[in-house]
Order: sequence, then structure tokens, then C-alpha cells
Amino acid sequence: MTDTRIRTNADEERSERTEETADERQRCPECGGPLVTDEERGERVCDDCGLVVEEGAMDRGPEWRAFDATEREQKSRVGAPTTTMMHDKGLSTNIDWRDKDAYGNSLGSRQREKMQRLRKWNERFRTRDSKERNLKQALGEIDRMASALGLPENVRETASVIYRRALDEDLLPGRSIEGVATSSLYAAARQSGNPRSLDEVAGVSRVEKEEIARTYRYVVRELGLEIEPADPKSYVPRFVSELDLSEETERRARSLLETATEKGIHSGKSPVGLAAAAVYAAALLTNEKVTQSEVSDVASISEVTIRNRYHELLEAEDGTVAP
Repeated sequence: MTDTRIRTNADEERSERTEETADERQRCPECGGPLVTDEERGERVCDDCGLVVEEGAMDRGPEWRAFDATEREQKSRVGAPTTTMMHDKGLSTNIDWRDKDAYGNSLGSRQREKMQRLRKWNERFRTRDSKERNLKQALGEIDRMASALGLPENVRETASVIYRRALDEDLLPGRSIEGVATSSLYAAARQSGNPRSLDEVAGVSRVEKEEIARTYRYVVRELGLEIEPADPKSYVPRFVSELDLSEETERRARSLLETATEKGIHSGKSPVGLAAAAVYAAALLTNEKVTQSEVSDVASISEVTIRNRYHELLEAEDGTVAP
């Protein structure tokens, strides 16, 4: 009887503490006012003093909008959103390779055999023809190379769309899948403002640099892609980050490149070489220790290019080069 009473008292105390904690979470830590949720901004704020207690709340609603019941029924669905980064746009079923059930328990021998047969037939149905097999291989290559180059998801999506267009317009005969996939990624990176040099892309690709350049020109011409020349300033933040230099050096490098552009120094020169030289020159001007060899390794260009370009940039900055 005594033990029962002790347990009851302990449960009551625990319940009271839980209620107090829950009440504290609903109150402002500064003034004790009630908290309200701002759905538009995804924030929890105090209704009295306006203090933002939480931000970046997850929107658990659908990503689409519907204005009547019919439209809602048409758009309503379950599962993850479709993506161009998968050959079937993510609409098929994936069967896990691990022989375990939903609770993490190992399957019996008969169940394992059954799952193996299901995997085999599922794979056959997912890639029923040569076009789907081609697309699956190419999108896998794009994802692998984008990961190695540190490119964001929007670049991978764009590269996938470019490759799908090339496949639909029958541009692949006579060219390798890897070559067109690499060219698509190179074009997507330049389109999105996250360019990578041809040497960097060739370093993670399974094809040679010359084939990438040739296929890239062909794909851009045939698909009518509008790609502006790479801006040297778009390379600067990545080089500065990898060399662990300061923001002051980054600002100075941008300033050097802007002056070079105004005076026409950039014309006919590699944007990667100009960016690397600007970072090296800016590091010298801000008294930061970095060698030409280190910059060369990060930018994947020769030290000779850096030496030639950084002298030109400094001369342009001093005003000794005529416009």
C-alpha cells in the first residue's frame, strides 16, 4: 500500500513538472507573454513584446496551391515530389538492399528469396528500354561528378534537364554518355553562376578534356543554350575559402578584377587565371601569406599564368596600362 502511494505521488510530481515545462514553452522567456506562430515567416513570436523565440519552422503543408475541390483532388498525392535527377522522376518504388523488416529484424530465408526476386523484377521494370538505361547511367554520372565538385542541387537539376533535352533531340549518336553528361553539368554550372574550370570538370570525369570541350560546344549550339562568358569574380569566393584567406582579401581581389574589366585587361584571357592571379595579388596587398604554388593547386592552373596575370592586374591598378 505504501509503495503504491509513493509511486502515485511520484507520478503526480512528474506530471506537474511536465505541465510546467510545457507551459514554459508556451511563454516568452523575456516577459512571460503568450507565444503565437507566424505561419508566413515560420516564426514563433511573443504576442506582447515581439521577441522571436523560434525561426525557420518547417512548413508541413503541400508545396502546391488549390482554389477549389476539383483542383485539390487533381493535385493531391502522397510520397516525395518528383525530380528530374532520377530517370523515372522518382515515381517508381525503391526496394531496400538490406534484408530487414520495418522493425530492423532480419528476414527469414524464404522472405529473403522473395525480396531478391522482387528486386530483380523491379529493376527490370524500371529500365524497360535502352533510353531509360541510358538516362539512368547518365544521371548517376551527373550526380557523382556534382558531388565531387561540390555543386548544389539546383545545378544538378539543371544538368539533368539539359541531358534529357539532348537525349530527346537525338544528339547522342556518335558521342559517349559520359561526354554528354559531363558537358551538361559544365553548362549547368556556368548557367547557374557556380562555374568550374574545364580542368576541374575533366579531373572528375571519365572522358578527356578535349572531348568535353568539343561535346560542350556541340550541345550548346544544338540546344540553343544562352550561356554568358564566365565572370572571373564568380571564382573568387571559392578560391579564397579554400585558401583560408580573409574577407578583406576577397574584397581586394574583386576590386582588382573590376579595374581590369574597366581597362579591358580581361579580354581574351582565361577567367580562372585572372581570378587566381587576383586572389594572389590581393593576398600580397593585404600581407597574407600564400604562395603561387598553393593558389595554383586550388585553381588548377600553372604558376606561370599566375605570375603573368598578377603583374598585369597590379599595373592596371596603378594606372600604368592605357584603356
